[in-house]
Amino acid sequence: MSDQIDPITRSVIQHRMSAIVEEMGEAMLRTAYSQILNSSRDFSMGIVDRQCRLIAQADHIPVHVGALPAAVRALEARFGDDVHEGDVFVLNDPYHGGSHLPDVTVFVPVFAGGERRLWTVVRAHVGDIGGATHGGYNPDAREIYHEGLRLPPLKLAEKGVMREDVIEMIALNVRLPREFRGDLDAIIGAGRLGRRSLDRLYGEFSADLVDRAIEEILDGAEARTRAIIEGWPDGVYEGTAYLDDDGRGRQDVAIRAAVTVDGGRIAVDLTRSDPQSESFVNSPHANTQAAVSMALAYLIDADIPKNDGVFRLIDITTKKGTIVDPEEGAPVTLSTTHPSNEIVEAMVRALQTACPQRCMGGWSRRFRISFTGQNPRNGRPFIWHMFHARPGGGASPAGDGWSGAGEWHTVGGIKFGSVEVSEARFPLFFDRHEFRPGSGGDGTYRGGLGGELDLRIEVPAYAHTAGEGARHGSAGIAGGRDGKPHDYRMVTDEGETRLATKQFGISVPEGAHFRVRSAGGGGWGDPANRRAEDRKRDEDREII
Repeated sequence: MSDQIDPITRSVIQHRMSAIVEEMGEAMLRTAYSQILNSSRDFSMGIVDRQCRLIAQADHIPVHVGALPAAVRALEARFGDDVHEGDVFVLNDPYHGGSHLPDVTVFVPVFAGGERRLWTVVRAHVGDIGGATHGGYNPDAREIYHEGLRLPPLKLAEKGVMREDVIEMIALNVRLPREFRGDLDAIIGAGRLGRRSLDRLYGEFSADLVDRAIEEILDGAEARTRAIIEGWPDGVYEGTAYLDDDGRGRQDVAIRAAVTVDGGRIAVDLTRSDPQSESFVNSPHANTQAAVSMALAYLIDADIPKNDGVFRLIDITTKKGTIVDPEEGAPVTLSTTHPSNEIVEAMVRALQTACPQRCMGGWSRRFRISFTGQNPRNGRPFIWHMFHARPGGGASPAGDGWSGAGEWHTVGGIKFGSVEVSEARFPLFFDRHEFRPGSGGDGTYRGGLGGELDLRIEVPAYAHTAGEGARHGSAGIAGGRDGKPHDYRMVTDEGETRLATKQFGISVPEGAHFRVRSAGGGGWGDPANRRAEDRKRDEDREII
């Protein structure tokens, strides 16, 4: 008798797991305290097995999910068999499987048939994690200790009993403990919800059947991905992308990717990337692994499950002490956006000659501002992260890029929060929030538009910037043009100041006006090949 599972049963189990991680995300959205989570959706869900293989993920934040297997490896290495039903674990340390300190990751074990089988994993960006600056992004950081509280793998609950001493210690070290505790409860709740749903799955199908289905699901994703890569000409392809600067005076910091295509596998060599920085633009290894993984995910068919079966076809080589693999202790907070975006860009630039019909124009880079001050409406301090004026997505052979879609590391997973809710919760007023004409890169298909935001701050505040893309626009691919870069300015009674992308402790007077013009996406293909009717439509809509 064949050991193969009938395809209907396998498909049911695959889609049930996908539904479970989606359900976890919906629960998180509805129970989190912070706007960064309950409005902007800066969180991700996954299911990972004991072999640290990604089994299922939801369509949330790709750069989060690609790093989850490394986090489970760190957890397994620390606790081994000291894992029991009812336990809950946490970590955030970039040198123990994390990405950057604001991303808190919670793990809940799943048992079936008397054995531990899976982990439900939730990674969520909390509003503050302590350190020298509000919000965790510290442009002045020279070591990771300036960036916040480091959490190696820890137990938050033992056999169903919460460790209030550990939670109290963590909450004591963040600026907004009430919000942090509420968010942590939501994160744990989402993980436990996933465990209960998997318990039901194991109750309907035997543990052995589910395990065999998982193997077939992974093998199927691998086979489909391998067939795509086998269609690309074997060879070595090279691409380079640049950070604007590192905030320490170094400009055009290079990420260099040599991508070898060889018989259905790819090897990515990043060893020629520039040396690590003293600032927070370094990418720890788990984050670099995630960036490489998401680049491949963008180049294969959308309906292929993005799991370990896909990512096992990648070999990655880095060099310790470089911007993509820093020595332990280096600051890394910007890494989930930059240089993760540039790692993806370097790979796509490299492969545009191997598979131009699968490559896309550059998605825009992230330029964030965080504000902190005293909220007169409730008498409490506030931290507000600007997720509005989302930049444009890149064009592709399928058509023009999406406007206001965001950056390469999120591809639309992060949303801008409700303008009305932001004004109700925080001392802000939005004078303008709309698309930015002419910001998308020209091409056979045009890059998506960035945004125009005019924002007033109603109270004295401090701001930090942390980002990229004011010097380099989103990459045009296959002959397309780059999108326009960011242009952020603060206007006060003293005049107008252009904001740098990595700036600490900006004094914001009451009534200050922020004029934000965000980047457009990169174009795809020779602009000479753009259809006349498409150009006429652009003119009619006043978007060029």
